[in-house]
Amino acid sequence: MERITIFDTTLRDGEQSPGCSMNISEKLRLAHTLDALGVDVIEAGFPVASEGDFASVERISREIRRPSVAALARCKEQDVQRAWEAVRDAERPRIHTFLATSDIHLEFKLKITRAEALEQARAAVSLAKALCDDIEFSPEDATRSDFNFLCEVVETAIECGATTVNIPDTVGYSLPVEYGTLIRNLRAKVPNINKAVISVHCHDDLGVALANTLSGIEAGARQVECTINGIGERAGNAALEEVVMALRVRPDRMPYETGINTKMLYAASQQLSQTISFGPQPNKPIVGANAFAHAAGIHQHGMLSNPLCYEIMTPESVGAPGTTLVLGKHSGRHALQARYSELGYRLSPAELQETYKSFIELADRKKNVYDQDLLALLPIERRSARAGAAAAPGSSPILN
Repeated sequence: MERITIFDTTLRDGEQSPGCSMNISEKLRLAHTLDALGVDVIEAGFPVASEGDFASVERISREIRRPSVAALARCKEQDVQRAWEAVRDAERPRIHTFLATSDIHLEFKLKITRAEALEQARAAVSLAKALCDDIEFSPEDATRSDFNFLCEVVETAIECGATTVNIPDTVGYSLPVEYGTLIRNLRAKVPNINKAVISVHCHDDLGVALANTLSGIEAGARQVECTINGIGERAGNAALEEVVMALRVRPDRMPYETGINTKMLYAASQQLSQTISFGPQPNKPIVGANAFAHAAGIHQHGMLSNPLCYEIMTPESVGAPGTTLVLGKHSGRHALQARYSELGYRLSPAELQETYKSFIELADRKKNVYDQDLLALLPIERRSARAGAAAAPGSSPILN
């Protein structure tokens, strides 16, 4: 299988999102986790932005040895020099320089012409290449840029020494078919494109960051830029765990591999959640609290018969705690019987039928049904008999 390079930008683009700021020690701990997780490139920060960011990138560059460590820089001499100073001690340093290429950015943000933008890109990439062998160039807002101009900028960046060209969907504007077509057309139109790795960086403003990323891979991109839990500017970036598991679960359609240790995905998600101000939403794929939880009776019956009925991956494959059958008003008799068995009670068909009626009445009134609620539904003599058995020598305790 072909290998996809995983470029993690949790510490740079991810940290830019509101509430996600991290100090040096927090970034360093997360960098060690990303190293252990198996990411290929860690984008450690934007050194020119602040002294703290510079110090973080410099520290990570000195301590993290296996993956490449990248520093972001605008196409300005000061930025490029500062980025190099921050990563120069890395085992595998990378300078990642960028410049907006869409007309709306050129006119209203940068206030320069296309010709001036082209010269800035040429000068910055040439300077970066004189300092460092591994250079990445990103034409910001690529998906809203004039295609012919985009081709010209990408060709120039590669000509000046860029070894990776990243095609960002900066504002999450593109749709999957469009994005895949853009990557294919760049491969067809830019004459020296084969001298560089094509990278994809997709934002989730329309909820299609993962779809765009997979479309980019199918079109020929071999580096993916992503973040743990999908954090990032506005609606966030493509989530690392979603990209990796899409490739892992569907090799029939996506025959690519990564170096990620998937059993660490849940732990990495939890560490990030504890570091910043929030965790993933409960229904977040792969790492959300409900990713392996089942509440509907039909689903619970299927899970008890064979987990493959409703789970396309195991919780263990991503390091999650396990499958949960959530008892509520949508649950069926099979799940209720299973939970009573875990608590040490095997109900007869008649007992189950009677208890199930009481359970549904209770579940209609309560959002959460707890084990103590289930025990309270049993006749007093059943609870007393079980309590006596649990106290007897060699008996099994009630499972919680």
